[in-house]
Amino acid sequence: MATVRKRTWKTGEEVKTAWVADYFDQDGKRHIRTFRTQREAKAWLAKTQHEVSEGIHTPDSTSITVATAARVWLERCTLLVEKGEMERSTRQQYKSHVDHIAASSIGNIKLARLTMPAVTDFSDELLRGGMSLATARKVLTSLKTLISAAQNRGLVAQNVASTVRFKKDDRKKELVIPTKDEVRRIFDHAGKWRPILITAALTGLRSSELRGLMWSDVDLDPKMPVLQVRRRADYTGALGAPKSRAGTRTIPLAPPVVNVLKEHQLALPKPLRFVFPNGRGHVEFHGNIQLRGFARAQLKAGVVDEVGKPKFSMHALRHFFASWVIEQGFSPKKVQALLGHATIAMTFDRYGHLFPSLEDDHAKFVAGALTIVR
Repeated sequence: MATVRKRTWKTGEEVKTAWVADYFDQDGKRHIRTFRTQREAKAWLAKTQHEVSEGIHTPDSTSITVATAARVWLERCTLLVEKGEMERSTRQQYKSHVDHIAASSIGNIKLARLTMPAVTDFSDELLRGGMSLATARKVLTSLKTLISAAQNRGLVAQNVASTVRFKKDDRKKELVIPTKDEVRRIFDHAGKWRPILITAALTGLRSSELRGLMWSDVDLDPKMPVLQVRRRADYTGALGAPKSRAGTRTIPLAPPVVNVLKEHQLALPKPLRFVFPNGRGHVEFHGNIQLRGFARAQLKAGVVDEVGKPKFSMHALRHFFASWVIEQGFSPKKVQALLGHATIAMTFDRYGHLFPSLEDDHAKFVAGALTIVR
């Protein structure tokens, strides 16, 4: 039977008082927990009795700390990487999150004693430490995920972090898209990097997809030249599947891409495997493409910001491709397919403002109706 009783004891000449919650868990084992006030003890015991009745209660004695739960979750992520179900870069990012969590004020707290206010204090702690809001959001998400994983293992009854959130920033970052003139100037000053930059701008491939592209994925048949996206290379150069199922896709090749790839193929040493290899014929590193290729081409072309630095990252060429195909009149679903987005919502969230407005639709309705009814 569960009870709350008062406990009194003396320390020297001082008399101290506490309230003890005494109960049995779902396995019939007896436990006690001490509280400062009777109200706290009764409230906790009521919640605990409900957990016991549901068979989900985790006593303090069998609970693990947040830091330990984080390491258990990270070990699971490592297994997923070995199975090819998670990118190495993703697991590396999660490790940095776990390091922050383990070293924080909640790291040594047992999961069974973790509270929502403690998680809220942790989220504030991240920002006070100088972490950006975007990174802090990711760390908080990792905390929620690892607690959920511990919950699935029966290590904690509830996820007290699930409802903790940072205040939503309704201000959308302006999408930085190179102009056609800037892209032309960059191409003119790209040197040996011209083939990969033209391919990036006119196919929309991510840097990882360009780096993993093989000649077996490219068909330069003049009647129907296409490019197949079948894999990507992570930051270490290891090959894997595209980011999502939608990432596996076929992209038509425009004549400028076909021409530059044919020239590029003739200039490469044999045998050929990767379309854009490094000097040893292996996967090129993203940093080399960005810094030695794209950034230098921008500097030479005068495509710089107000302090004289290159204006764009490689991903800006993907934005350019999206704006270009929308300008050509492709439907939103087709744009989604060409970009390899998992959902149409992702396409609209990033590029929705580039599609024709309602005013344009109204003009089309007017013009179309006049061809039917005079």
